[in-house]
Amino acid sequence: MKFDNNRPIYIQLLEDFKLKISSGEWKSGEKMDTVRNLAKVYGVNPNTVQRALSELEREGLAESNRTAGRFITGDEKLIEKIARESFYKYCDDLITIAGELKLSKEKSITLLEEYWREK
Repeated sequence: MKFDNNRPIYIQLLEDFKLKISSGEWKSGEKMDTVRNLAKVYGVNPNTVQRALSELEREGLAESNRTAGRFITGDEKLIEKIARESFYKYCDDLITIAGELKLSKEKSITLLEEYWREK
């Protein structure tokens, strides 16, 4: 993962963790990798990973069990809500850009549909 130096790394990790959960890459109820292993994978300090994971727990997307480790939430509705919020964030950017380009809603949707078919 390439990090943006203008944003806290733990926030970027949190966003990536949420993406992995909402996309199903990290499955509901699944045991998460250890802080040490995640730090190695991402090439960051374990304290940074711990901070991101603590935030993930605060948001209800992960649960800690002192003896068994950390697990992805089993709350499918919460996972769906997080996915929707992430999608809406990108939609906000798209709507802003469409407005700057003076594109109507209808024209924007048409262009999006055309682009989607090409992909």
